[in-house]
Amino acid sequence: MANITAADVNKLRKTTGAGMMDCKKALVEADGDFDKAIEILRKKGQKVAAKRADRDSSEGAAIAKVNDDRNQGVVISLNCETDFVAKNESFVQLANDLAQLALVHDSKDSFLTADFNGMTVAEKLTEQTGVIGEKIEIGSFETLSAPFVGSYIHAGNKIATLVGLSAAVDGAAEAAKDVAMQAAAMNPVALNEEGVDQSIIDKEIEIAKDQLRQEGKPEAMLDNIAKGKLKRFFKDNTLVNQAFIKDSKQSVADYVKSVEAALEVTGFQRVALG
Repeated sequence: MANITAADVNKLRKTTGAGMMDCKKALVEADGDFDKAIEILRKKGQKVAAKRADRDSSEGAAIAKVNDDRNQGVVISLNCETDFVAKNESFVQLANDLAQLALVHDSKDSFLTADFNGMTVAEKLTEQTGVIGEKIEIGSFETLSAPFVGSYIHAGNKIATLVGLSAAVDGAAEAAKDVAMQAAAMNPVALNEEGVDQSIIDKEIEIAKDQLRQEGKPEAMLDNIAKGKLKRFFKDNTLVNQAFIKDSKQSVADYVKSVEAALEVTGFQRVALG
């Protein structure tokens, strides 16, 4: 029987993130073979993952990252079952490490098959399911490209956003962060009127008409009044038309133009948990 030292156990713990006792048991079972011990821990993760496959994983950490050139960003959520795990320092670090890797991938499928310290991302998630004892998975995966991309992560890692601007001008970093904070706080449904899904528009018009009928307004007037209510909906719910949270006297579009006359918001991504 192999002599399992504390150094061996510690090395396996650092490699896998598993607990000390789990690492010692795996090394004993593997008769000191390091690679075999890793495989044993992975199989344990697969068993736990199978048992917890139908569990709800609505907690976790939402992380946004932007590349060094500031023209590409990604926002992901690493989901788990409980807020207790979501707040764990090592879990948040894993979410950050995974988000950094995700920066060079343009799809969730590509990302899940990417190499993460000698195993795929998907295998790492399975391994961590065994380590933590909860269902661990990538929930959201969103990318954004623009001449300038900024990001914001709300305290507690429950909301993360990306915002794209039309140019990398002086003041772009602060402007992009401000607008990313706006998107986090105000949860717009789209960038502008053109980005609102027609089904949402139809629903809003129908709601407005029903309210007007209940108020006794004549049928002939409903369309025009409903269009006015729709304009209000666009103002409240599309990012560039919303009142800027730091100065409600101007819209987000006007704020961005105050930085540089031709500057525009070109897109955003928002991921929220809980």
